[in-house]
Amino acid sequence: MSETSRVTWEGCSVLLDINDGDRLVFARLSPAAKLKIGNKNCSLQPLIGSPFGTVFQVDGTVLSPAQGNVNSADEIKDGQVNVESRDNRALVDNNTAQSLTGEDIEAMRKQGAKGNEIIEALIANSATFDKKTAFSQEKYRLKKQKKYAPKVLMRRPVARSICEAYFKKYPSKIGFLRVDTLSLLLSMANVSSNSDILVVDMVGGLITGAVAERLGGTGFVCNSYLGKAPYSMDIVRIFNLSDEICKRILRSPISDLLSQKETAEQILQHDDVCNVESQSNDQMCASTSIEEISHLSENGISDPGAKNTEPVTKACKAPKAGEKAQQEVIDLWKKNGFSSLIIAAPELDTWTLVRDLMPLLANSAPFAIYHQYLQPLANCMHNLQLEKMAIGLQISEPWLREYQVLPSRTHPCMQMSAFGGYILSGTKICSSS
Repeated sequence: MSETSRVTWEGCSVLLDINDGDRLVFARLSPAAKLKIGNKNCSLQPLIGSPFGTVFQVDGTVLSPAQGNVNSADEIKDGQVNVESRDNRALVDNNTAQSLTGEDIEAMRKQGAKGNEIIEALIANSATFDKKTAFSQEKYRLKKQKKYAPKVLMRRPVARSICEAYFKKYPSKIGFLRVDTLSLLLSMANVSSNSDILVVDMVGGLITGAVAERLGGTGFVCNSYLGKAPYSMDIVRIFNLSDEICKRILRSPISDLLSQKETAEQILQHDDVCNVESQSNDQMCASTSIEEISHLSENGISDPGAKNTEPVTKACKAPKAGEKAQQEVIDLWKKNGFSSLIIAAPELDTWTLVRDLMPLLANSAPFAIYHQYLQPLANCMHNLQLEKMAIGLQISEPWLREYQVLPSRTHPCMQMSAFGGYILSGTKICSSS
């Protein structure tokens, strides 16, 4: 099926949001795929054929579409909040308010009671629930719902959701690239249809997948690398890209892309300088990308090298992306130049990389360079000005503030990311020499 399908299919990747962001899981759907939620192994087969955005509720070991409102905040009416006169000052937390014991709950489960029924029984047997404010009642209900009736939101894995998931759990794997920084990086590089984008991606393939997703099967994405070993692109497999889009993702070493004017000594020098770093980075990415998803999902996607992993996701293989570019295509790129350049290589020297890759761009082509720290970009910007290689140079620091919007309580979130890296952007000009 197409990656634009509204419903899931066997072999597609999904992002499972458990209990409103408490846990984020990447999984590939198949009849044998299972996910551990709490102490239960739940089959993911009911998710196949369901629309993206569906909310499932865990009843025992079965995932079924949730009924009724997903968020209990909808139960708070507009006028109720303003006339609320109760407060929690008289409440004493001495563990005596709940008369329902653990044995009683276990007995209800053996009789076939569902999670919502257990929650309603806990509320009915609480001596202090009616005395709490509407907000406290909502928090109590939500806390019990997460324990006895977890909800799973099935999200489509696109550039935004993938970046958010990695940034929340393992930001170092994507170079601390925040979602607003990623969107700004694509915009400053003018990634549009029928473009040939040169990419140096050392953040697990996130940039490569986001560019290919935006191109939509037009143009080409050239994932270049220094040395002999290409950088890991494991994240690209999560995007559900079609075969046509995957064919547009090509790989080529930078030494093959350099013009014939570049001497062999310079190419060898560049490879010797960066070969060790590129190989070590490739080994790190290759060994952590799939394992990270497996650890993040707790068996959402299993590590191919692991044994006796329970449960194991067995699914169809994703379309392979990143074939080696043919010489005819490389010659065409050398002749016409690339439409734009995107670099996200925290492990390499930024100025050396930009100096080598700038001649590969067409005149007036934009470029955007991401780095976690400011100083490498500042040095690169200074050298570009001295060499008169680009105009419109600027260093941007993206800033994103997330707000909680609920009835009568809208405010900035208490825990936010205060740092999103830096982007150096500009436009290449024709050299006067």
